[in-house]
Amino acid sequence: MWQEKDNALHQSFTFKDFSEAFAFMTRVALLAEKMNHHPNWSNVWNKVEIMLNTHDAGDTITDKDRQLAKAIDELVKA
Repeated sequence: MWQEKDNALHQSFTFKDFSEAFAFMTRVALLAEKMNHHPNWSNVWNKVEIMLNTHDAGDTITDKDRQLAKAIDELVKA
């Protein structure tokens, strides 16, 4: 579940191993590129942390962030 804190949407994802985490990041990267809205994120082994906010709007949460978060959730469900 996405949480709003520090002017960003935050979510942590845990996978079986690094390969699954990296594959997820690749799918998110392709989606983000298509939407022209790119996440701040980090990866350590099987965990991916994603933070979304809109730099052009003063680093606040906008509809672009909510749309990308929803699209990422759909990737996880698939």
